[in-house]
Amino acid sequence: MRKSELALGAFLIMLVCGASIFILHSTRRDQAIAANADIYKQLDLFGEVLERVRSEYVERPDDTKLIENAINGMLQGLDPHSSYLTPKEFQDMQVQTRGEFGGLGIEVTMEDGVVKVIAPIDNTPADRAGVLAGDYITHLDGDSIQGLSLNEAVEKMRGPVDSPIMLTIIRKGVAAPMQTKVVRDIIRINPVKYSAEDDVGWIKIKTFQSEHTYEYMKQAVEDLKKTIGPKLKGYVVDLRNNPGGLLDQAIAVSDAFLDKGAIVLTKGRNAAESSRANAKPGDITEGKPVVVLINGGSASASEIVAGALQDHKRANVIGTRSFGKGSVQTMIPLGANGGLRLTTARYYTPAGRSIQATGISPDYMVEPELPPEMKAQMTAFAPKGEASLRGHLKNDSAPEATGSVSYVPKEKEKDVQLKAAIELLHGKKPETAKKLENAAAPATPAVPVPN
Repeated sequence: MRKSELALGAFLIMLVCGASIFILHSTRRDQAIAANADIYKQLDLFGEVLERVRSEYVERPDDTKLIENAINGMLQGLDPHSSYLTPKEFQDMQVQTRGEFGGLGIEVTMEDGVVKVIAPIDNTPADRAGVLAGDYITHLDGDSIQGLSLNEAVEKMRGPVDSPIMLTIIRKGVAAPMQTKVVRDIIRINPVKYSAEDDVGWIKIKTFQSEHTYEYMKQAVEDLKKTIGPKLKGYVVDLRNNPGGLLDQAIAVSDAFLDKGAIVLTKGRNAAESSRANAKPGDITEGKPVVVLINGGSASASEIVAGALQDHKRANVIGTRSFGKGSVQTMIPLGANGGLRLTTARYYTPAGRSIQATGISPDYMVEPELPPEMKAQMTAFAPKGEASLRGHLKNDSAPEATGSVSYVPKEKEKDVQLKAAIELLHGKKPETAKKLENAAAPATPAVPVPN
């Protein structure tokens, strides 16, 4: 073949390829234009409905509320965990995440229209001012609390550091109401409780919502080492009724007990939302045995910790099936307009398990002993979990299952799940436990584990 024929052939091939690329780009552009046109039509519909409501509803609606409710409806239609946060709600979420705020330092509830003090937090302004558990707060700076919700009353008690507030307190055994001045200070919420149960360290992690959770957990381990000394058998990490919180805190707590390997895998629609968190060398317990307690109230970040330690055979998991929330929410700020809590990824345990709507199954099933009145309730109300939530994300890799009982007795001597965990740390098979074989090994992982 002559050079001119070769050149002509190459030119024709380039022309055909160029035409193909042009057709492909043109098709994609046309599809995008069509999709946008459809969205604009729907926005026209939304605008028409909005104007009808504003002009013809029986009472004049609040325009801001209308838009906020419309946005919330859009997000809540996606799944149960996506939502819009008003500027106030977004600010409150940031306060919870920091785990510190200007306040008095008391745990409270609402009773008969006034605030009842559950307990003052040690070494806080309320504690130093002499506020006691059981006190009733009736007025704040002379204004009655009557008619306020608990959240509204708490909001009034919070405020700038060093600012004073006058509490009117009714105390049992004291004839007249008391006036107590309290000066606000930085209050740090401790999400961790712990105690020495003879030769076993019990660490209760109440939430992962605070960015200080890992720090408090680490301090608990160090204190228990000193308190119990050389006879320390191991640790019970109690995650029962822990609703979850920050992903990075779940990763840090898991890492504290692991030397290597994956902790959690996240997989989103976009590559930026997919990642793998790995453990760094160093086990703060120095290899001591660990038992994790879970129940139907253990969700999200709690399940990440339980799943990671279970998959690595680092801990035995005891209790009942967890809640089954296997999705990750990202907080997206919207400037002065608040923010979005948007589901952006699913998470998987180190073995590639998705626990979405199915939960973590314990290695040893131990059900709590319910008081008679609760047994009657359980017959009427079955345990709930992620799988029972309307519009939840589906799990295509494992059968869905509802949650389990989330009751935990206040008295440790009646806590059969804690007792079983301590027995296991002493090398005894718990009498109340039913061993579940292959609890951590699904037949087909939901996602392949990258090397």
